[in-house]
Amino acid sequence: MGDVLLNFFRGSLPDELASVLGNTIKTIESGNFVTVFQKPEVQLLLGHEDDDITRDVRLADFPSWNDFVFHRLGLILSKRSDDPDVPVEQTGAYRQNLFFLAAVAALYAFLQTNVTGPPLPFKSEDVLLPKEVASSTTALGKLRADLVVSLNADGVAAYKLTPNLELLCLAETVLVSPPIQKYVEHSFWARLRVNFIHQRLLSEPAPSLQKAIYDDLATVERMILSRAQTQENTDLHVHFLLERAAIHTHHSFDKKARADLDQATSERKFEFILTGLMGKRTKYQQKDTSQLLVLARSADSQTNGTSDEKASKPVKLDLNDDTLFESISFTSPSASTEVQTESSLPASLASLDLENQPKLDPLDSVILLSLASSITNTNPADGITREETIPYATRVLEGGSSNWQVYTQALLVRSRVEGYKTRTMERGLLQLQALVDQVIADTSGSNATADGESDTQVTSFLPKAKDGEGAPVNERLRYVFSLCSPSRWELEAELAARWVSVGGLRSALEIYERLEMWAEAALCWAATEKEGKARRIIRRQLFHATNGDDEAADPDEEKWEGAERDPPPGEAPRFYCILGDIDQDLSMYEKAWDISGKRYARAQRSLGQRYFARKDYEKAAEAYSLSLKINALNHPAWFALGCANLELLRFKDAVEAFSRCVQLDDQDAEAWSNMAAALLHLRPKLSTNDDGELSEARVTSHPRTDALKAFKRAAALKHDSYRIWSNMLAVAASTTPPSWIDMVSAQRRICELRGASDGEACVDAELLELLVRHAVQSEGGFDISKPGLPRLVNELVEKHIKPLITVSPALWATLATLYMHSNRPGSALECHEKAWRAVTSQPNWETRTEKEWDAVVQQTVDLVDAYETLGPRERTEGLGAGSGELVAKDWKFKARSAVRSVMGKGKEMWEDSAGWDRLKERLEELKGRE
Repeated sequence: MGDVLLNFFRGSLPDELASVLGNTIKTIESGNFVTVFQKPEVQLLLGHEDDDITRDVRLADFPSWNDFVFHRLGLILSKRSDDPDVPVEQTGAYRQNLFFLAAVAALYAFLQTNVTGPPLPFKSEDVLLPKEVASSTTALGKLRADLVVSLNADGVAAYKLTPNLELLCLAETVLVSPPIQKYVEHSFWARLRVNFIHQRLLSEPAPSLQKAIYDDLATVERMILSRAQTQENTDLHVHFLLERAAIHTHHSFDKKARADLDQATSERKFEFILTGLMGKRTKYQQKDTSQLLVLARSADSQTNGTSDEKASKPVKLDLNDDTLFESISFTSPSASTEVQTESSLPASLASLDLENQPKLDPLDSVILLSLASSITNTNPADGITREETIPYATRVLEGGSSNWQVYTQALLVRSRVEGYKTRTMERGLLQLQALVDQVIADTSGSNATADGESDTQVTSFLPKAKDGEGAPVNERLRYVFSLCSPSRWELEAELAARWVSVGGLRSALEIYERLEMWAEAALCWAATEKEGKARRIIRRQLFHATNGDDEAADPDEEKWEGAERDPPPGEAPRFYCILGDIDQDLSMYEKAWDISGKRYARAQRSLGQRYFARKDYEKAAEAYSLSLKINALNHPAWFALGCANLELLRFKDAVEAFSRCVQLDDQDAEAWSNMAAALLHLRPKLSTNDDGELSEARVTSHPRTDALKAFKRAAALKHDSYRIWSNMLAVAASTTPPSWIDMVSAQRRICELRGASDGEACVDAELLELLVRHAVQSEGGFDISKPGLPRLVNELVEKHIKPLITVSPALWATLATLYMHSNRPGSALECHEKAWRAVTSQPNWETRTEKEWDAVVQQTVDLVDAYETLGPRERTEGLGAGSGELVAKDWKFKARSAVRSVMGKGKEMWEDSAGWDRLKERLEELKGRE
């Protein structure tokens, strides 16, 4: 198999143990797991053999088979020998490591029978379980049903029809044993894998399992980094990074996954690039257009060449479309020209033959496919995302990966993308169906479901592979953890969802009902606005028939309003939440919470959503808080809690909630913005003086400064949000001292976003005046020829604000100030004139209130002052600059005309007012200057 964990384990063993365990390790690597289970020590553990210590330990004395095995394991490992001459095979260290290998074999056998195939050559119940259980269908079904229940976590149920579940449970039981964890360091990596497989058996992530997984990830990374240098396997850390990336992607931590993939790419020295080359995609395309593709070369790849056609591969369906080419037809077979990228390609990629790129190392193919999965998971499901994703899968397929499971995953990724395009939808659906058929055929045979019955054989529209045509188990399992390959029922459920998307409701329901995925079946009906059918499906799982006779009830008519089933099904919390969604019944969520032992976080999240919609923010905050005590890594719940606290004016709590949001996803612009809004309501943190008393003058951290930083981050992430930029402008102006550069940036962006629609209304006249006054008073003078704030302010005004001004006197006055201090008297006077015209052009101003009359008077006086100050100055702009020409040689005439114009219009109503006297006095002063 060449599994990295087994190689790592082998290299860490002392020579004596390596010698006696070498054959066992090779047996596991070859996929011959049953040989490990048949070893005398493992037979003793499973209860097929007994010695003096285990003779009285019987399955009937324990509540579960897990407890039975765990107890026997503890007894066996407790045997110690102080004799230094005892054979290695009789030492405690040997038994500990052998049981660890048995757990690994059980895990791999479980994956073989549920994920990769080929069919197990043995029946797991005969090999692992006591004979009295294996020989009885009833006893076997009950034991497996109990095992399913034992895997439930945090109110989330495991898939109840999981075949051969005892294999996974054996691995989990051995790996949680304290002696194994203490003395076999590599058990943490195996336990990490078991817990992740366990997590994927659940209908949704369980917080307790998620915490255990990430705790083990940290432990394993420390172990690898401390010991990897002594190992010959140079890709040890890369394998770990790819496994961790798969775990991150499963839990929607996309940024972390991408970081791990980037690091793995660097360590592998793997070169690839997503680029665009000119080519044709359709048979009738006349003109070449840019086509996306991935150019890639593994570090050890020296020549071009396609894959070995004789290697075993899953069935790859052809497109067979009368318009689309099977693959893109590029203008040039070489990548050295036509490359549409901002930077030049590495020489190793530029020389690639596009129609015959070199075969990739399987590990590098895993990197490409993992990147495709992270892109799909990170971005919205739109056309751009799909166009970015498919080239990665195409490169793996056309490069011809030499590994069966990697090639299978590439087909799956491509089928997911093609399911959304009209021309490729059919091939995408059929390819997914072919993969489902392949996995069912490869995992059927000795499989038995949780109820003890054999799998039903599902017919395939493709011929079943003949013996020898498929890949051996060691090839299939080698990269399964890095690929996060789906199980057979996950694939079938995905196929059902695909049928729903193309309108094949009946086909989808047939799959869901055969898999007994009642929640998915109900959601399928609810999505088609048949809530009554969905309600009956769910209630049937939770309640008996109304008259108590389940056998005689008509499934299509019965409403299932009888007594609750006792015990409730494992998925009861989820079923009750779905009922709550359908009926808008809050009591169903409460029931889900109670029946899960107050562990099912989704129930409280649903309650929080309902209460928030009803504006009952107190109860919403309480519900979200309860859910987050169970699952503290749920980003939407933290965001909703923060919003509820904002509504309740609990600003400190809101800051904490939104801080958790941005810790989980620092790309969430809304969370940054809301956190900033909450920070504005907090008081500054104060320090103490030398006497230990609080000092207001010694502020150590001001919330407004933090709020500005948060708004800047939000604006950087959501560059087109007018609201965020407006808030940033206001906060930048309110800090002490104001953040002038940020004020300029915010006002400029606001003008860009809203200038065309709002005109001058998008400019904050008061803040602009504040900004201009500060700029003209800056040290070193207002020199716009040098870099700095004056130049930035001048560019803001000239390029963004001045073209928007129409009727705002305040804005024209501010511009006049700017021009006057930058030695542009002509422009300054022009601004004063425009400000005066804006006021006096208002209709019927002379017959309105005295306040409006006084505003006209003040603007007129300001204009006269401007004429008096600027008119006699020498012109510095335009054609008359430097010629001695005055800005306005007739300024006295213009000033008198302006005053007389206003007095003439206002005489009838305002002749006896204070404003009239001001104008009259100013006119006399002008006459006295003649």
